[in-house]
Amino acid sequence: MDDIEIEAVEEVDLTDAVLIEGLPGVGNVGKLAVEHLLEEFEEATLVRRVYADVFPPQVSIDEGVAELTHAAIHAVETPGEGPDLLLLTGDHQAQSNEGHYHLTDAFLDVAEEFGVERLFALGGVPTGELVDEPSVLGAVADESRLDELEAAGIEFREDEPAGGVVGVSGLLLGLGSRRGLDATCLMGETSGYLVDPQSAQVVIEVLQDLLEFSVDFESLEERAEEMKEVAAKIQEMQQQQQGGIASDDDLRYIG
Repeated sequence: MDDIEIEAVEEVDLTDAVLIEGLPGVGNVGKLAVEHLLEEFEEATLVRRVYADVFPPQVSIDEGVAELTHAAIHAVETPGEGPDLLLLTGDHQAQSNEGHYHLTDAFLDVAEEFGVERLFALGGVPTGELVDEPSVLGAVADESRLDELEAAGIEFREDEPAGGVVGVSGLLLGLGSRRGLDATCLMGETSGYLVDPQSAQVVIEVLQDLLEFSVDFESLEERAEEMKEVAAKIQEMQQQQQGGIASDDDLRYIG
């Protein structure tokens, strides 16, 4: 196959489409958020698959059936007055620096096919400790968006996230802005060592306000409670092993 292949699965007409990206990353915040949107928008239509030799050399197996690793893009025609959505997710990011650039360009090509002018990259920003009420941090390609996003509850902190935004999420801002797209990254605070449904929920809540859609959070809330129980059990086991009180720092090496 070619280095990157874009398979056209379906064609749909979208209105003011907005791209929302959620690939694996810190706390899997972005991936969880987009997967939840796909669950809630049951009428989402798979429109593109993106195959690339920069993905890990493997296939996924579902009930014995193999499928080559890829990223998937679904279209959602939202009810109401909000824009339609293109939801991008997958199980892997690229395995090389060059691969991140090539993949991001491919994703932006698809976005432009569907008339996208605005995009949101979703992810997590690590705190190194458990967070009871995570905030949403932001980064933008166009500073004229700052006031609108701050009004929606997004925080812009000096020198955070430390080291910038890496992977596809960061490149969507950088390469997207070079194409004239309005690009924003939303990052939920997360410990960085456990999958974090609670952080994914607060990111979606911000998106709801900005893009005028509404989804239910029951399944994410249930998963968040399960993760809290897992964290509590790990802390309890470590406390027993160490004969003392386990701290959040002890957990940073788990998972």
